[in-house]
Amino acid sequence: MTRAIPLLTVLLAGAVAAGTPAWAQSGHAGHGAPPAAQPAPAPAAAPASAKPAGPRKILYYRNPMGLPDTSPVPKKDPMGMDYVPVYEGEDTLSGTVTISPDKVQKLGVRTDAVSRRAITRPVRAVGTVQVDERRLFVVAPKFEAWIETLLVDTTGATVRKGQPLMEVYSPELVLAQQEYLVARRAGGGDGLAEASLQRLRNLDVPEEEIDRLRKTGKASRTLTYRAAANGVVLEKGAVKGMRFMPGEALYRVADLSTVWLIADVFEQDLGFVKPGQEASVTVNSLPGKAFTGTVSFVYPTLTAESRTGKVRIELPNADGLLKPNLYATVRLTADLGAVAELAVPESALLDTGRRQAVLVEVGEGRYEPREVKAGARADGWVQVQAGVQEGERVVVRANFLIDSESNLRAALGAFGGDQHQHQHQ
Repeated sequence: MTRAIPLLTVLLAGAVAAGTPAWAQSGHAGHGAPPAAQPAPAPAAAPASAKPAGPRKILYYRNPMGLPDTSPVPKKDPMGMDYVPVYEGEDTLSGTVTISPDKVQKLGVRTDAVSRRAITRPVRAVGTVQVDERRLFVVAPKFEAWIETLLVDTTGATVRKGQPLMEVYSPELVLAQQEYLVARRAGGGDGLAEASLQRLRNLDVPEEEIDRLRKTGKASRTLTYRAAANGVVLEKGAVKGMRFMPGEALYRVADLSTVWLIADVFEQDLGFVKPGQEASVTVNSLPGKAFTGTVSFVYPTLTAESRTGKVRIELPNADGLLKPNLYATVRLTADLGAVAELAVPESALLDTGRRQAVLVEVGEGRYEPREVKAGARADGWVQVQAGVQEGERVVVRANFLIDSESNLRAALGAFGGDQHQHQHQ
């Protein structure tokens, strides 16, 4: 009987211990009063997809891929991805990107103000020096003759207006002179004699030869043919003793005091080239020396193979340094407008090919993607025709990193859940 009492005591103690709450086993054992005033255990955590608890209020839902599209109610995009909720205190503008100050410093974000400026666009092209077509002439006599003496007998020789080129014998010229002398001796009137002289003039016989015929009354067997203008002999077909026919080219002479530069300008630059523009020209044969010319004509056709258009530039060449067929480099300065327009640094423009945008700073660490309409670009600047206002600050450095951060955040937001939100905080 005495042994059964201790055994019963042990069994009762085990039963009491099994029914004792956890708070009693964890430190309240030994205290007399039970924990009647203790609060009830917290309810189980809500699933990740449930609406966040607390005072946070959902302002709207934004497109998960970062597109400029919001919704006041939950919805899915065409790919089946859930729109991402935007809570009060976060982004208050559609598409606004918020970056912490320390991350702004790490990314090296730099901004610049939108300002008005008149910008110019440099246009570069290559071309060759050509003869001014208006200063080119050909020696092609109007009569048949033989060359008895060749006075200018080398290609490249410089000739002056009135300089003798050759002495020729022409039976036709001799016959015309004799007709004049016969008419004058016959005394039948000046009409027939003057007709004979006019025939000589029509054959380009110089007036001094006609005066000699009048004074001496003797026909000359040979005629000295003279240059009609100043220039350089580019081609020489005349040979001593040869016979030439009327209209045959014996010399090709060009006046090189002014030359043309025919430049090939790329298709995208042609719209900025206008007659009257000043051009700076350098040639490979004269390093360090620059020539100044003026655009005189923009040819109306385009070369299909190279996608270039030809531009004619007139260059003074009094010293004769510019020779035909020299290869040259041209630099033109195109004025994109006399009135200053809004412009941003070219690095600020995010161009996807389908849209153009800039990141506008709307607060400390807050940047708003803004679609813009970009105009001409030059000198590291791009004109902005719509989308921003003067004085607004745009991101000019690390804007691609901010844009990537925005796209990444939008992509992760499509999965919905507290886990990825915690990773971006």
